[in-house]
Amino acid sequence: MPEITLRYLSGPDIDALNLTCDEILDAIEGSLVAQGRGQTVIEPRMHLVADPAFRGHFNVLRGYIAPLGVAGVKVVSDYIDNWQRDLPSEMALVNLFDAKTGVPRAVVDATAITEMRTGAVTAVGAKYLAPSNPRKLGHIGARGTAYWNVRLLDHLFDFEEIRIHSRRPESRDAFAARLSEDLGKEVIVTQDWQSCLEGADIMVEASRLETPTPLFKTEWIKPGALVVPYGTISAVEDDFTDVMDKVVVDDWGQCLIGPFGCLRRHIDGGKVTQESIHGELGQICAGHLNGRENDDETILLWHRGLSTSDIALAHAMLVKADRMELGHTLPYA
Repeated sequence: MPEITLRYLSGPDIDALNLTCDEILDAIEGSLVAQGRGQTVIEPRMHLVADPAFRGHFNVLRGYIAPLGVAGVKVVSDYIDNWQRDLPSEMALVNLFDAKTGVPRAVVDATAITEMRTGAVTAVGAKYLAPSNPRKLGHIGARGTAYWNVRLLDHLFDFEEIRIHSRRPESRDAFAARLSEDLGKEVIVTQDWQSCLEGADIMVEASRLETPTPLFKTEWIKPGALVVPYGTISAVEDDFTDVMDKVVVDDWGQCLIGPFGCLRRHIDGGKVTQESIHGELGQICAGHLNGRENDDETILLWHRGLSTSDIALAHAMLVKADRMELGHTLPYA
């Protein structure tokens, strides 16, 4: 057997790459276009709860992107109490393989990838689904993915007003300070969900609830808004989807898997079906389906997270790392 090596990209390597907003968005939009063209394989995610007492679980995501010639598997942990240990709530690794031969190509720290790609799907979705010239963003949640939601959305739209809220005052204050410094504009800290969300043109909910709680009230939704609720546990009311002109998802198959997600109850109860949704975001990115058609439409985007997003961003990082001679080469065989 010939000598085989693979690349390992650590967290510091990922930081040193310093991917730009456009590099992140281009990688994610490219993967969504490939999905919309039928050039991907997305296997349903699997969940592992090692012990309920640990208050966390693992997700295993698997996929293939034909234009890149790579397959990959991401394992990501999600532990709700990690903030008390000064650890990220989500930590992950992506393994990349040559899809033609199965030869391992890379192991990539995917903690930052998980945060970036989630924010990028929010932003790419808004590119196609937001009202024209949105001025106000309301964002619930301050966990890792929240930063990239706000940063990438503001990169596209340059908001006049950004409002944020999270459960713990210290987390929302620190989050707002970081965003204000990085974006060069004021970020408003709100004391409750309503003052954060009501009347916003784009409303994002990335909360970390322990049990389903309808904290996001349907009556706050401004007609014509884009609503992006993707907290692990549902925070919306039963009539939430009734006010939507379009419901768009990232992958319908993923929406049917597992006990988590903002519309879990709506799907399990038959309120949201494959026939009732407008379609998948990839179909819109690929030009096979209309996105927003006028500013009067109220639109919901629910993304549960795609293996192909992780694979595409890991691949983009690997290409840039090779160019910058970053990372470690490890012997495989």
